[in-house]
Amino acid sequence: MILQTFDPAAATAAYLAQMPPEVHTKATAYTQGGHWLLLWSFLVTVVAALIIIRLGILRRTQQRVETTRPRPVLVVLAVTAVYMLVAWVLTLPWEIYESWWRQKQYGLTSQAFGGWLGESIMSTIIGVIFVGLFFAALYALMRRSPRRWWLWSGALAMVFLLFGLLIAPIYIEPLFNKYTPAPNGPVRDAVVEMARANGVPSDKIFIYNGSKQSNAYTANVSGIAGTARVAMSDVMFLKDADLAEVRGVVGHEMGHYVRQHALWGALALGVLATLAFYLVSKFFPATSRLLGARDVAGITDPAGLPVLLVLVSVIGLIGTPLTNTLARTIEADADRFSLEHVNEPDGLSKALIKTMEYRAATPGAVEEIIFYDHPSVSLRVRRAMDWKAAH
Repeated sequence: MILQTFDPAAATAAYLAQMPPEVHTKATAYTQGGHWLLLWSFLVTVVAALIIIRLGILRRTQQRVETTRPRPVLVVLAVTAVYMLVAWVLTLPWEIYESWWRQKQYGLTSQAFGGWLGESIMSTIIGVIFVGLFFAALYALMRRSPRRWWLWSGALAMVFLLFGLLIAPIYIEPLFNKYTPAPNGPVRDAVVEMARANGVPSDKIFIYNGSKQSNAYTANVSGIAGTARVAMSDVMFLKDADLAEVRGVVGHEMGHYVRQHALWGALALGVLATLAFYLVSKFFPATSRLLGARDVAGITDPAGLPVLLVLVSVIGLIGTPLTNTLARTIEADADRFSLEHVNEPDGLSKALIKTMEYRAATPGAVEEIIFYDHPSVSLRVRRAMDWKAAH
């Protein structure tokens, strides 16, 4: 009798081979094109900021608000709203290409342009409210402590992020999609059993009409504390997800919930925001001169918002490898949780293979470090197969 040894490398190769070569080629083109979009999007942001500075509309907005007396909070709210709305108009052609037309080209969305545009407008309005409130608080810190405001900026960013996470499942996400509890049947029974076994509220498992915006096979966890929930896109079931896949994917999302990744991520981003705003405070004068913002009195002047945002964009672009590494670490931990607590290495792998349509499976090591916010599909499947071999 010959005993056959399970080979994780061969099993990984077999999974990757399930997608034909043309799918791999298309996914690679889409993914690597997305890398270049980071640079082009940054340049579009800078051009929009330069145009707004040259138009002088933020200074005029400030003057109209302060016709009789200083109104610093109202000025920041008005300036932020004007900047975001004008920037949205200026960058709209690029956004149409990046977020809708390109997705259409690669078969990743079936959404009509009118639907996409309506959601873009709604997202901008929501952003105006939240970003306006954030900058109103940030400029208040600047006025109160012109030299040390950046020390508190990270805590402020973390508070706003956690508040957004708290209310998103209740007030924001339902504006874009319909969420319904998983229906009675084998899927719901399996998910409820997993939830109870892992300390996750069993009434927080939803299916949403993600196919409205995207043809991508995906699921997510959103919210914190009592608002946290796991949501599976209906695309999973349109692409014939079986029970093992559901268990593997939902186990991953439950890992985010149980390990409190949202809180740890918010803490990490708070630290990074402190560092970013410290750099903003140091480089603001030079950047202001470089952009030709001659009428900006200093960093506490709300009319200098475009300068501040350009600096944040520069720091964000340079810091992409760091933020992506943090995100990959969290995603890898969620995969481990799924394998350890659900033990569906093949289910998780089958689901991961279906994400290859929009995520190249086998990037180079440097490419993955710089550009990937999830571990590559090949690496994640290999880890699942290693787990299978060991257990």
